[in-house]
Amino acid sequence: MAKLLYSATMSLDGFIAGPDGDMTWMTKLPETGPHEVADGLWQQIGSLLTGARTYHGNDPNAGTDQEGAFSGLWSGPEFVLTHNPPAQATPGSTFVTDLSTAVQAAKEAAGDKYVCVLGADVAAQCLEAGLLDEILVFVAPVLLGDGTPLFRQAGGTFVALDEISSTAGPTPTIWLSVRR
Repeated sequence: MAKLLYSATMSLDGFIAGPDGDMTWMTKLPETGPHEVADGLWQQIGSLLTGARTYHGNDPNAGTDQEGAFSGLWSGPEFVLTHNPPAQATPGSTFVTDLSTAVQAAKEAAGDKYVCVLGADVAAQCLEAGLLDEILVFVAPVLLGDGTPLFRQAGGTFVALDEISSTAGPTPTIWLSVRR
């Protein structure tokens, strides 16, 4: 069965988006060439579980051939967790109002691949509910100073993690499993 993977690129100071959800900083990163983990990740994804702010947020590649998830390489079912589903359906996207239903539907759609969680709030909800399996962080060589943190847990909840793998380089990665 599918696992839930929260994957995000994070600034060195811990932010996945700048102030007001700004993602344009991603287009300012230096080209680092092939990346062992990032280049093949999209092929391991069977579905997306996305928060409403991420879904409606600014795609730094909008209007280019790299628009969309994984720089436009990935396509497939997307489940958007929202309190306000739209009146009209959007092709490829299913709007769901509760976490449990969204996770179950995304897992079924993913088959034996990952459900990629996009959005800090949805990832925190999955973690709090004991549903998040793995976390993959790409550490970008920038400082944003403010914005959306990788995780925000009211009260500072402690969560133990175990390393699956890590890579060095211009954009280091840390792949962790959530200890149960």
